[in-house]
Amino acid sequence: MLTRYILPLLGLIAFAFAVQQMTQAQQKTPPAVPPVEPAKSPFAKQLAGSGIIEPETENISIGTNLPGIVERVNVKVGDMVRPGVPLFRLDDRQLNAELVVRKAFLENAQATLEKLNNAPRPEELPPLRAKVAEMVANLDDQTKQLTRLQRLGAAASEDELTRREAGVAVAKAQLERAKADLALQEAGSWKFDRLVSQSAVKQAQAQVEQTGIELTRLTVKAPQLKWDATNSASDATEYKVLQVNVRPGEFVGTVQGQALIVLGYIGKLHVRVDIDENDIGRFRPNLPGFAQPRGNPHVKFPISFVRVEPYVIPKKSLTGLNTERVDTRVLQVIYRIESADLALYVGQQMEVFLNAAEGK
Repeated sequence: MLTRYILPLLGLIAFAFAVQQMTQAQQKTPPAVPPVEPAKSPFAKQLAGSGIIEPETENISIGTNLPGIVERVNVKVGDMVRPGVPLFRLDDRQLNAELVVRKAFLENAQATLEKLNNAPRPEELPPLRAKVAEMVANLDDQTKQLTRLQRLGAAASEDELTRREAGVAVAKAQLERAKADLALQEAGSWKFDRLVSQSAVKQAQAQVEQTGIELTRLTVKAPQLKWDATNSASDATEYKVLQVNVRPGEFVGTVQGQALIVLGYIGKLHVRVDIDENDIGRFRPNLPGFAQPRGNPHVKFPISFVRVEPYVIPKKSLTGLNTERVDTRVLQVIYRIESADLALYVGQQMEVFLNAAEGK
């Protein structure tokens, strides 16, 4: 009796479960709603590209002229700095010690030149004059002895006569030497010796100045920038510190591309747009358009053309779309964001749309 009713009931339940599962499997999954609505262009004919927000002066990557240990950092992120303001300084103890040594070399070279310019010393001449007088008296004595010997005639031996003649010759040579020494001292220093000494002074001065310049280069300052007439940043007076990648006590070197501090004038933000090489033929500098921040398609910023960088480069900022290739090349175009209320940050990605239908 129990088996007669339970087995059909179980079969009915299993059949109903199978029908339910098949019905659910055949239903279509509703399309997923993206968390953020993608940006859309209102233009019938358009040029679109991804862009990066940058300062009006572009990013100014500050490095160091010399390697060394950072002694202090004078700025922090968000500070406004004027051109010429110290940003950070390296340890200067070694160069200060070197400057002391080079100043000592300079003083030595200057003293040597001064000695040559004031030669001879007054105290050096009297001994030399006395030496000349002594040699004159010695020559006179030797001459008189030779004369007396010659008067003896045959009574004088030939050997004695020879020695007296040699004594006179030696006395004459000694007198000439004493006179030459006196004349050399009275003439003063040789002009070529003075020229050599002057060159040594100049070399020492140049080394002192070189070390002084190296000391000033240890202090890295905000650069003095000049702008042409077409750049609206010609009135830039302050730059914002966008990034600080250096700390006191760190060793920094002259590594190419190492940005220790990043500055930028952000009076008007720019957006650097990558135009795909396939769309370059449709691009015109006067195309109107707008820019939208990534993730906020409801906000639009009007843009105006600034310049084209006429060098097509490989695309470096990939957005992750399947249509992008690593070997894609782009033309970079700079636009100014014409808006006073900017909730934008340097380095932020933007979607840029240009109305290609209005280009001439």
